Amino acid sequence: MTETEVLGLLDGDGEFWSGMAEMGRQYNATPVVMASVGRLGVPGLRFSDGPRGVVMGASTAFPVSMARGATWNVELEELIGRAIGAEMRAQGGNFFGGVCINLPRHPSWGRAQETYGEDSYLLGEFGAALVRGVQRHGMAVAKHFALNSMENARFKVDVVADDATLHEVYLPHFKRVVDAGVAGIMTSYNRVNGEWAGQNERLLEGILRKEWGFAGITLSDFIFGIRDAATSLHAGLDVEAPFRQQRAHTLPAELEAGRASWEDVRRAARRVITTQLRFAASTLDPEPDSSVVFSDDHRALSRRAAAESVVLLKNDSVNDAPVLPIDRAAIEAIAVIGRLSDLPNTGDRGSSNVHSAEVVTPLAGIQAAFPDANIAHVADDDPESAAAAASAADIALVVVGYSAADEGEFLGDTMLSSPGLLKVFPPLPSGVTLPTADNRNENLMGSAEGGDRTSLRIRLVDAEIIRRTVAANPRTVVAIVTAGAVIIEEWRDDVPAIVVSWYAGSEGGHALADVLLGVVDASGRLPYSIPRDESHLPFFDIDAESIVYDRWHGQRLLDRDGHDAAFPLGFGLSYTEFSIRNLQVTSVEDDAGWLHAVVDVTNVGRRLGRHIVQLYGVVEADDFPARVLLGFAPVTLEPGETKRIPLRGSTGPLNRWTSEGWKVAAPRVVLEAAAYSGDKSAAIISLTLN
Repeated sequence: MTETEVLGLLDGDGEFWSGMAEMGRQYNATPVVMASVGRLGVPGLRFSDGPRGVVMGASTAFPVSMARGATWNVELEELIGRAIGAEMRAQGGNFFGGVCINLPRHPSWGRAQETYGEDSYLLGEFGAALVRGVQRHGMAVAKHFALNSMENARFKVDVVADDATLHEVYLPHFKRVVDAGVAGIMTSYNRVNGEWAGQNERLLEGILRKEWGFAGITLSDFIFGIRDAATSLHAGLDVEAPFRQQRAHTLPAELEAGRASWEDVRRAARRVITTQLRFAASTLDPEPDSSVVFSDDHRALSRRAAAESVVLLKNDSVNDAPVLPIDRAAIEAIAVIGRLSDLPNTGDRGSSNVHSAEVVTPLAGIQAAFPDANIAHVADDDPESAAAAASAADIALVVVGYSAADEGEFLGDTMLSSPGLLKVFPPLPSGVTLPTADNRNENLMGSAEGGDRTSLRIRLVDAEIIRRTVAANPRTVVAIVTAGAVIIEEWRDDVPAIVVSWYAGSEGGHALADVLLGVVDASGRLPYSIPRDESHLPFFDIDAESIVYDRWHGQRLLDRDGHDAAFPLGFGLSYTEFSIRNLQVTSVEDDAGWLHAVVDVTNVGRRLGRHIVQLYGVVEADDFPARVLLGFAPVTLEPGETKRIPLRGSTGPLNRWTSEGWKVAAPRVVLEAAAYSGDKSAAIISLTLN
């Protein structure tokens, strides 16, 4: 390669200002190409964003990652990854930037929808499954490395964490996807311990390369991912994404002056070429054609995932029978209520937005499932109209929660109000001007509202609609559209049936109806804990300049402080009941970090059902979580059926990071095979660790 070609591997192929203009029309409508060399036939990294599907074209919108985490089904996630990879490849992409595995320290985080849950082990297993699936068709990229879990402050905040917190809580899931062979790692916008993540040598060359042996490509988050070209190169950032930006304009002079090194250039270039060669030599699935995009098979897969994700929080009896599942034959009239009930609501409108050709809303799903019923629809914020419709119905469904206006990626006027960010832009070409501050939501990267949530509760008017509806019709079901925890203490006792239905993808309305009717068992389980009060959560400042992260968040924080969760990690009801008995450890692989066990699971109810058996380790050690998730396994059982199922658990969460490396937190651990964290009916056994 010529020197110009080598330097061209270190950033995007497109010119900055024309690329930004195209991005403003529709983000990532076609592959964003980086690191290609036409003269030598090097195809480059042909990027498509995610994670709820391919953002290019009119692709299939799968449920958001948090909903998929609620399935606790990594085999299903691998199938979804394979489908996403096929749709990307059919549209010219080969580099999927949608393996999002950041840990949501606080449920206010606006982009919690893009990740899988509050637990590092859960994040790692789902991230690895998505990598395996996607990489049947293209290269997968995990993001955002690291400690990215604040949205509004992401371009300025310094996240401070000690080594133990990093290694025990915020990095194990990234190591898991590295071990799974992920091709790329995208850095985050924020600082970590004082240095921007995109030019953080401790993270990139230290932990990622030297400690973990990562051999793929590192790339920056788009536009604002680095603040200095030479510093980022030396720190181990291979590609500045997505266009010819800082490096194209400053690196040649930096190299000439000796402030940047050709050795570092060649190191990054070798990694970029080696990763592309490795992919070109890999065995892939047959190349799909365009018919795979939003195909019937992929829509059916999205519907399945959405149905498996629905979490049944409550299902009380009315007139001596549980409200759910609904008996279709007994229903002549239904009231469908709420501003979100007929809104195509698949998640935020930022970089993860998928433009499916059709989205089935909750109302449309109910209409399809009950073609002969009289369906009254009330979308207005009008408690009186809601009550009137409910009083004339056999059952009422109230859909509450959030939309892209309430949470998600946030851009706003950030670029126009921060001189530090403006400095990363190359010189403006003749005739190009920046947007004015009067047009704050139409900036160079399009518009995305939402951001971090300012409340963990639903709107006051929605709570009043729920109360008026259930007073008019005791057979009321509330469906909560959300990604993170929602505190429902002020109205939960009033309502007999409550489900979390998530941002459920293009087929979400059909899937919700499938679960409400019992066509599919209610088998989703919470991938996070829901507290009773905001005061039980870690400190969170939506506009922080600096914040300290420690190991305490979610269920482990509730356990430490003695607060009962409203709904603990892993909780969810089914339409049947299960028992878990006779837990036995069969082997421990100390070097590999795994333990193997078996347990008997019985469906003691009267319906076919799917259960999630969760393996926890209970530890007594100072300044260490009392209970940690080690593994999980779904099982489907006929009424009265018992299966002895295998459980694989990681011993990693039982270790603590010290100045001498990993050490067992306590030599003795109690293992629990449970339905959720803290399940008092769990099967238990003691184990001594080396």
